[in-house]
Amino acid sequence: MKAPPVDYIRPRSLTEALDLLANAGAEGRVIAGGQSLVAMMNLRLASPGLLIDIARLPELLTVVDAVTLGACVTHAAIEDGRVADPSHGLMPRVAATLAYRAIRTRGTIGGSLALSDPAAEWPVVLAALDAEVILYGSSGWRSLKCSEFTTGIFQTKLAENEIIESARIPKLSADARCGYVKLCRKSGEFANALAVVVTDPRRGYSRVVSGAANGAPLVLADTSRLVAAGPRDPDALRGTIGSDLDHASDRHFDEFERNLHTVAATRAVQQVLV
Repeated sequence: MKAPPVDYIRPRSLTEALDLLANAGAEGRVIAGGQSLVAMMNLRLASPGLLIDIARLPELLTVVDAVTLGACVTHAAIEDGRVADPSHGLMPRVAATLAYRAIRTRGTIGGSLALSDPAAEWPVVLAALDAEVILYGSSGWRSLKCSEFTTGIFQTKLAENEIIESARIPKLSADARCGYVKLCRKSGEFANALAVVVTDPRRGYSRVVSGAANGAPLVLADTSRLVAAGPRDPDALRGTIGSDLDHASDRHFDEFERNLHTVAATRAVQQVLV
């Protein structure tokens, strides 16, 4: 199946892109790499009337400082170390597991956040890193915590007249440790369960986030506190993770899903506690 006909414009500036988006209304969709949107169009799950291609806008390609990545920085650029890494290797490690190399050269970090596929890696990783998403719209600039930006399955707080400008990521200290586990049938496929752990004792910060969890990334609050306290009995760890998942009453996990997410989170936590 192929995508239906659609108009296509490549604006020359972020301001022009916003004007096009405002004029197009519900028919306009912003595209950068098209990693997920084009697939949805091919399946007729999305039928925009106008594609506004922001992939080559200079404002969205720069790395402003060691912790701010422009929205159109690609997965491959992160994987290859062509942009600054504030995460001590976590982000390149994650980028290497996204789909396939050809897709990674096109897909962008901003596109992943904007679509917020529940199985996507970047919303989970950036929530674990306590990153912010920087938005630019007709009312100016605003920022939101990535842990609050995604609100549900393919749902975010991005307004219709806004574009993601960048992601601002706190730089981890030298004492920080990270864990990452992606469970899927084979390499390159969407995750059935994701878990990301970031603990930085120097900053007094620890967070465990579960992804591909029937909605927005799920911060495991009690498990995060357990990680901050240091090594614990494995049974107590699994019990706390399971309790955190049970408290997320909106997720409706069946027994298999609960066990899958418990395994992913347990393995990710063990990576930072060994």
